[in-house]
Amino acid sequence: MDERSRRWRLMLGSAAEDPAGGGLGGLDGADLGIDRVLEALYEGDRKGGLGSSCPNVARWLGDIRQYFPSAVVQVMQKDALDRLDLKQMLLEPELLRTVEPDVHLVSQLLTLKNILPNRTKDTARAVVQRVVDELKRKLEQPTRQAVIGSLNRSMRNRRPRHNEIDWHRTIRANLRHYQAGHQTLIPETRIGFGRRRSSLRDIILCVDQSGSMATSVVYAGVFSAVLASLPAVRTRMVVFDTAVVDLSGKLADPVDVLFGTQLGGGTDIHQALTYCQGLVRQPQETILILISDLFEGGNTVEMLKRAASLVASGVQVIGLLALNDEGAPMFDANHAAAFAALGIPAFACTPDLFPDLMAAAIRREDIARWVAQQGLATQRAKG
Repeated sequence: MDERSRRWRLMLGSAAEDPAGGGLGGLDGADLGIDRVLEALYEGDRKGGLGSSCPNVARWLGDIRQYFPSAVVQVMQKDALDRLDLKQMLLEPELLRTVEPDVHLVSQLLTLKNILPNRTKDTARAVVQRVVDELKRKLEQPTRQAVIGSLNRSMRNRRPRHNEIDWHRTIRANLRHYQAGHQTLIPETRIGFGRRRSSLRDIILCVDQSGSMATSVVYAGVFSAVLASLPAVRTRMVVFDTAVVDLSGKLADPVDVLFGTQLGGGTDIHQALTYCQGLVRQPQETILILISDLFEGGNTVEMLKRAASLVASGVQVIGLLALNDEGAPMFDANHAAAFAALGIPAFACTPDLFPDLMAAAIRREDIARWVAQQGLATQRAKG
C-alpha cells in the first residue's frame, strides 16, 4: 500500500476496506495498532468503543501515547471524554497518572472536583499542579516584562519638581540641545521618577464560571497569580455564577485558586459587576477585565447600567469573550454590541496576547485599535 492510500485508510477506518479487492486494502505492522486505537474512539458506536473497564481504558491510554505525539494525545483524550463519557479516566488515580495533562483535562477535573473520590484527589491536584507550572513557565516572564515596562513608561513624570528629576534620562533626552560654545546643556525636556505609591494600577479580573468558560477560567487563574506577584499592581480575582466568590486571598497559589472555582451553573453578570465596583478605590487607575460569554441570567438592563456606571467613573473596562487558544465560544452578540456602545470592547484573546493586552491597557491605549492591530475581531455597536 502506498503512503497516500495508507493515510486515507487510517482516516476512513475499516469501512474503506473492500473484501472484493476494490477498496484501499488492509494494514499491517504498527498501522494495525494505530487503526485499533482510532477505531476504539472514533468508531465506538459500531465497534463497542473502549468498554467500561478500567484495564481497557488504561491499555488504550498507553497505546495512544506509544503511537502519537503529545499534542495529538491530548486531542484524543479530550475526544474520549466528550464522545464516550469516560469519567473513570478522571476518577481512578491509576488512570489519571497515565493521562497527558493539559488545560482541557484541568477544566474537566475542576468540573468533577466535588465528586472525586478521596483516593483520587491528591493525584488530581498533582495533575493540575503540573499544568499550572507549565503555563507559568510560558506566561510569567512575558507578563512581567509587559506590565512592568508599561508601568514605567506610563507613570514617568514629564513635569517633575527639582528633587524628582531623573537626571540620567533627562540628560539623554536633551543631548541634541548641547551648546558647545557655552559647554552646557539646555534641559528643554525634564523627566522625573514618577509618583511613588504602593501600587500604580489596580487590576480586577472578573471571571464567569459557566461551563463554556472552563479553559478561560484556568488561564485567568494563572494570570491572576502572576499579576498578584508584581508589587507595582494590586490584583483581585472574582469568579461568579449566580453567586460571587472573591478568590483574591488565594492568589499566592494558582492551584488553590482553581480548586476554589466551581465550573457550571447560572450567570449573574450584574451582581458580579456590582461587587467589583465595590472594590474600586481609584477609578482612573483601575482596569477591570470581565471574562464572560455575556449570556446574562440576571437583570440585563441593570447589568448594562452597572457597566455604564463603571465606565463613567473612569474605570477602564474590557470584555473578553474567551481567554484561550480556541477562539470565541458561543456568546451573546446583542450584549457584546451593547457593551461596545458603552465604550467597552468585547473580543476573544489568546493567552500569548494577554500580556500585551495588559500593557496596552496600562498605557491607556485605544483597545479597539489594539485589537485591530492584532488581527482580532472585536464586537461592534449595532445601529
